[in-house]
Amino acid sequence: MRKISYSLLAIPIYLIALLPFPLFYLFCDVLFLLGYYILGYRRNVINQNLANAFPEKSIKERELIAKLYMRFMIDLFLESFKILVMTKQGVKKRVVFTNMEVLQPFVDQKQSIIFVLGHYGNWEWCGQSFQLHAIGLQQDVLYHPLSSPFFEWLTYKLRTRWGVCPIPMNSSVKMMLGRKQIQTATAFLADQTPSSKEGCYWLNFLNQDTPVFKGTEKLAMKFNRPVVFVHINRIKRGYYQGSFTLITDKPAEMPEGWITEQHTRLLEADINRKPEFWLWSHRRWKHTRL
Repeated sequence: MRKISYSLLAIPIYLIALLPFPLFYLFCDVLFLLGYYILGYRRNVINQNLANAFPEKSIKERELIAKLYMRFMIDLFLESFKILVMTKQGVKKRVVFTNMEVLQPFVDQKQSIIFVLGHYGNWEWCGQSFQLHAIGLQQDVLYHPLSSPFFEWLTYKLRTRWGVCPIPMNSSVKMMLGRKQIQTATAFLADQTPSSKEGCYWLNFLNQDTPVFKGTEKLAMKFNRPVVFVHINRIKRGYYQGSFTLITDKPAEMPEGWITEQHTRLLEADINRKPEFWLWSHRRWKHTRL
C-alpha cells in the first residue's frame, strides 16, 4: 500500500523529469524566478555564508554569486530526478571523466578505494555515470537517510537504478565489512555539517573556523584503502566533467588529520574557482570550537 501511495505522489516529479531538456530547463528558470525574486529562499543564510567566505569581494560580486548559485541549485535539485527517466547513454554523455588512468592501478590490483567529494557540481549524476562506465569498481555511496519517508524512498530508487549501492552512514563499517569481497569505490560527501563538534578535525575553511567530520579518514585507515578526491566541474548547463586526484595510497601511514586536511583543501580550491556550484544555502557553520 505504501509503495502505491508513494508511486502516486511521484507522478508530478516523473512528469517534470520526462520533459525534453529545453522545456525542463525552462521550467527550472521559472522556479528560479519564483525562488530568488519572490520567495527569497534562504537568502539571509546564503548572503551571510558568502560574506564570511569572501570578505574580500564586493557586495555586488557576492550578489552575483548568490544569483548564479540559486539558478544552479534549482537545476541540481531537478536534475537529480532526471535520473529516473534518463537512458544509460544519456547519463554517460552528460558526465564524462577525464583521467580514469588514475584509478587503473587499483583496478588492476583488485584494490577497493575510497572516493571523497563535496556537495559540489552534480554528485548524483557523477555517481551514476561512474557506475555505468564499468571499469571494474562497484560504486557504493555513504549517505544520511532523509527525514521524509517519501523522498527517502524516491532517492533510494533513483540511486539504485543502475546498481549503485547506498550505504546508510550508521551502518557503514558493518556493510563495508560485508562487502569486502567486492571491489568497490565507496564515496563520501565529506562537507556535511557534523551532528556534534566532538571528535571533528578543526581547520580554517573558506575563511572560517570549521569542524570537519573525520569519517573518510577513519574508514580509509581502518580498511587501508587508497583515498581519491573527485572533482566535478560543470562544463555547461546539463553537462559535467569528473576528474580524480589521488590523495594517498597508504592511508594507514598518514598522521592523524592529514587526509582530512588534504581533501578539504582540494574542495576549497574548487569552490574558490567556481563558487556558485557549492551548496551555500545549508547552515554549514553551526558549531564553534569553544
